[in-house]
Amino acid sequence: MKFLFRVASTFFFWVVTFLAVGQAPQIQRVEPLNWFTGLKNPHVQLLVYGKNIASSSLSLAYPGVKVKKISKVENPNYLFIDLEIGKTAKPGTVKMTFGNGATKTVWNYELVAKKHKPATISQADFVYLLIPDRFANGNEANDNFAGMIDAKADKSSPFLRHGGDFEGIIQNLPYLQELGVTTLWNTPVIENDEVLKKEGHGNLQAGYHGYHFTDHYQIDRRLGGNDGYKKLSQTLHQRGMKLVQDAVYNHVSDDHWMYKDQPTKDWFNTWPTYTETTHKEQPILDIYGTQTDRKAVTDGWFTKFLPDLNQRNPFLANYLAQHALWSTENFELDGWRIDTYKYNDMAFMNRCNKALLDEYPNLLIFGETWVTTPSFLAYFVQNNLKFPFQCNLPGTCDFPSYSAIYAALNEPTSWDGGINKLYQTMAQDFLYADPTKLVTFLDNHDTDRYLSVIGDDYNKYKMGLTWLLTTRGVPQIYYGTEVLMKNFKNPTDAEVRRDFVGGWKTDVANKFTAAGRTAQENDAFEFVKKLANYRKNTPALHSGKLTQFVPKDGVYAYFRHNTDKTIMVLMNTNKTETNVETSRFVECTKDFTKAVNVLSGEVMGNIQTLKIPASTALVLELQR
Repeated sequence: MKFLFRVASTFFFWVVTFLAVGQAPQIQRVEPLNWFTGLKNPHVQLLVYGKNIASSSLSLAYPGVKVKKISKVENPNYLFIDLEIGKTAKPGTVKMTFGNGATKTVWNYELVAKKHKPATISQADFVYLLIPDRFANGNEANDNFAGMIDAKADKSSPFLRHGGDFEGIIQNLPYLQELGVTTLWNTPVIENDEVLKKEGHGNLQAGYHGYHFTDHYQIDRRLGGNDGYKKLSQTLHQRGMKLVQDAVYNHVSDDHWMYKDQPTKDWFNTWPTYTETTHKEQPILDIYGTQTDRKAVTDGWFTKFLPDLNQRNPFLANYLAQHALWSTENFELDGWRIDTYKYNDMAFMNRCNKALLDEYPNLLIFGETWVTTPSFLAYFVQNNLKFPFQCNLPGTCDFPSYSAIYAALNEPTSWDGGINKLYQTMAQDFLYADPTKLVTFLDNHDTDRYLSVIGDDYNKYKMGLTWLLTTRGVPQIYYGTEVLMKNFKNPTDAEVRRDFVGGWKTDVANKFTAAGRTAQENDAFEFVKKLANYRKNTPALHSGKLTQFVPKDGVYAYFRHNTDKTIMVLMNTNKTETNVETSRFVECTKDFTKAVNVLSGEVMGNIQTLKIPASTALVLELQR
């Protein structure tokens, strides 16, 4: 009986071994999808995914390419291959042969030459933020895809996909250029193919906004896919415009293929029970703070359906950084905006930022760090302070000035409030290594819309936009603000992400055209257009020195100037007309006797005393 058992066991062993050895490796993914010659860093780590791929051997013979290391992890469906792409390596097809005993599988891996040189995004630019799904539907054929989890577009629901796409953006680039826009920032374009998620407001919602990644190397097909995104990028560059991509390093959707089959136990930050981030940045800097609170900020999940990525895992860190490099080169990006910046591991972020800047030194990288205190925000960007850890992020979304401009527009003047809060916030720019790389804004996809927050006051609307387009930093406008789109995030954030009217064939009006806009919408559009284009063509305004004076009697005065021109901006936040004596601005006005009102064209022969209407900002080009 024992003999029979041994025979049966031995037979079973050899059958299993034969099946394991005899089957060809089933490779499902190799990522990055391709790589590049000519990079300063010659190393790339390939993630190979397939059923029991870890038991495979690898051989390749390609001039200038070496296999430096092969790493297995806990999950046998993953294999990590470190390659060195030497200086002698030429573009071409690298044949990688994966073997399992006598059976073999060949994977053709493409090397292409690095060629992209990003255009510089600076204060001279005007950034337009839009949600592709909500802007314009240029190709109805890609609205629905059978086989996808979220396959259907339904414009009647504020929580589902509406069908906007890259083609719709391309068709309306003339509109953006007329407005004075130079740079496009889309919310994330990477595939969000997931079941509907129950957001905090209780409704089932699609990932139409793009922040729930399910496949890093697939641009969402419902927007136009990888080819459509390349076409958008190429069309922008042909027009002399620039492209910013929105990155999410902190989390993915729980429908991401990698979450469903995790490479390692520590690929994600896990807790004994669900733990949400506290969203508070203070423990990161608090000298009295605890490691427990710091961990809660960075390792807690954003929501129950957004698993938090553990960027301390070296394989994951490589994967994310290489994806950023691949995307920059493959889609010819000019900048990156990084979502939920403060929740990331800062050591990883420094490494990722450096990897990008080493290859593309003039790439603008700015983070979303929702922090309204300048000293705290300064920690998350290059700064002039002696923090124990120094972040290398070049720029950031300027939430302190965002908060301060609303105080200036909505609060009465006081020692620290109203217009003084804006002045005091700007006075703290000494904290930042380069405040010109801060991205200024009045609203975005996560906030209440600007016009609603200022009580539908059209004079305040123009005053705030004047500040946006004349202060330091890179100005960003949210789609539709230029045609008076409004709303609060009430009852849900879908209210501030409504469709741009005119982007769908069924729309009864077309706000992309003057004929489709109301008289006031046209006036708003023309106001932004005139000031944005003046800014673009006036180096003193977009890149000149900023000099500001302490506000007095509710009036804030500041100057943008270089050796060629001096621009004076006067913001009257009072509810009444105010006379301003300009003698106290003599440091900036002493050589000038008259001015031209940039917005009205009026020539002002006397600038010693100026009458400024209530809730009005004057932009004056000084002349001798």
